[in-house]
Amino acid sequence: PNRVLLGCFVLHYAHRALIFPLLIRQGKPTPFFTFVLALLFCVFNGYLQGRSLTSYATYPPGWLADSRFITGFLGWLVGMAINIHSDHILRNLRKPGETGYKIPRGGMFEYVSGANFFGEILEWFGFALACCTLESLAFALCSLFILGSRARQHHR
Repeated sequence: PNRVLLGCFVLHYAHRALIFPLLIRQGKPTPFFTFVLALLFCVFNGYLQGRSLTSYATYPPGWLADSRFITGFLGWLVGMAINIHSDHILRNLRKPGETGYKIPRGGMFEYVSGANFFGEILEWFGFALACCTLESLAFALCSLFILGSRARQHHR
């Protein structure tokens, strides 16, 4: 279970750090201070989750068949799919050279204005349920507060 859960974490960040940047056409520059804060959070959280799953978290035999793991893993998987699909919709909002604000349509954007944020929050709460560790719950709550506030700003 530890390897599967660590794999989920690494898969998300491999996508976010390696694939996602290659797909972005153009974007607004990120303020340096925001970049530093995000980097520090990711380094600290990566260490915390990695250390927890490699050194401290122990699971009973059959954990991968436990309803908490299965439900959490499915939440993580659906959340990641929503996140990736929502990012795709956002990347394709404007035609090349076009500027101005556009409201995203399709996918989960039909139900929530910050579908990309919703997907990532769902992803990390699913991960927390699958892990059942204090560290993963802390990460899910941080994601909720950070991404939730960003979603509220974007909604306005």
